[in-house]
Amino acid sequence: MTPNKITDALLGVAVGDAVGVPFEFRSTLQMQQQPAKGMIEFGTHNQLAGTWSDDASLTFCLAASLVEGYDLQDIASRFIQWRDQAYWSARGTVFDIGITTNKAISRLIPLVKKNDLEGLRQLQHNAPENDNGNGSLMRILPLLFYIKGKDIATQFALIWEVSALTHRHIRAAMSCLVYLRLAEHLLAGKEKTAAYQAMQQDILAFWQQINFDAAEQVHFTKVIQQNILDTPKGDLRTGGYVIEVLESSIWFFLTCNDYEQTILSIINLGYDTDTSAAIAGGLAGLYYDQAGIPAMWLAKLARLEDIVQLGQDLETALAKIK
Repeated sequence: MTPNKITDALLGVAVGDAVGVPFEFRSTLQMQQQPAKGMIEFGTHNQLAGTWSDDASLTFCLAASLVEGYDLQDIASRFIQWRDQAYWSARGTVFDIGITTNKAISRLIPLVKKNDLEGLRQLQHNAPENDNGNGSLMRILPLLFYIKGKDIATQFALIWEVSALTHRHIRAAMSCLVYLRLAEHLLAGKEKTAAYQAMQQDILAFWQQINFDAAEQVHFTKVIQQNILDTPKGDLRTGGYVIEVLESSIWFFLTCNDYEQTILSIINLGYDTDTSAAIAGGLAGLYYDQAGIPAMWLAKLARLEDIVQLGQDLETALAKIK
């Protein structure tokens, strides 16, 4: 494979997702009794080894849209195509979709049919607090390559638009900003800890700039105001709440020594295993490169050549607008 940071990131998400799929919904105790040791077939969703789920599918929908430029309506349209026509699915079927994401995609359909761009942009202004699942964080990574180098206020405006297609609340969008700023520092070549510390400084300065609600800031205390590494492993969670997976994915990325350890360690917490591994896997793929992903996992990955081509296509498209 030709070295390409976009492909590194896409493969990091997809492989993590695929390793996690067979273990989804198992408890921490169940995982302790029978820990994940590699990429296996069947399990929870009865899928072949290497089959990725909604996490990678929606990531690829975003990436494919960005090949054509930034177009919120097109992103929304591709999300609808995925759910209703299995576009960018692993093997031609949609077998796993979150409740919030499913409802949100239904909400997108009339807006897309009417070409209502303003309606799509206004989604963030009608945000119930329960719109804070992990479903926008799991798919946001391709946006990094479009927004990198832009000022943080512009980055956040674009991130919130894309997040709000499925997860409208500012907490979900801010989680995406935290994740992408960390990824941007990794992309710039910083060591893990240095990248994490630089991200914290960026976020704290931005919060001051926008006078971010103190009641919202408190949700990010472990990741931003404190050091996530001070959180005991036993306090980490990997359920559907966006803050939980933000904390756990960064913790495992920072504490593990390679891609494989990162993925298996976070999966062995159980619960939303495919999503947590996809999110942590995106960071690990970016940091360790595709060469750091176990070759046996890549060999089993569904649509490997298509994913590599997508990464190359996005790299070529973005190079033209720089």
